Amino acid sequence: MKYLLTVAACIIAAIASAQPGISEMQQAQHDLSSTFFSAFDCCMVLAFIFGAFGGLRIYHNWQMGKDRMDAAVAAWFFAAFFMILSGPFLRALFGI
Repeated sequence: MKYLLTVAACIIAAIASAQPGISEMQQAQHDLSSTFFSAFDCCMVLAFIFGAFGGLRIYHNWQMGKDRMDAAVAAWFFAAFFMILSGPFLRALFGI
């Protein structure tokens, strides 16, 4: 009976240590950490594009004499601000 329990415990330990997906998870973590900085740079580039394009549109509307541009200024500012904050948020979310 002792031998049967010992063999059963060894078989269960061998099955438990051979869980599928551990190497895949390590590969996914490596891929994520290697491509994250390009995603972070992409967030910064998008923030620059939003800021520059928004600034040009607001300047154009101001020169054309449009009134009440407060909503447009806030919209473009917060779009760029959101993209700037999304990089550190993703870094904290994924633990990189």
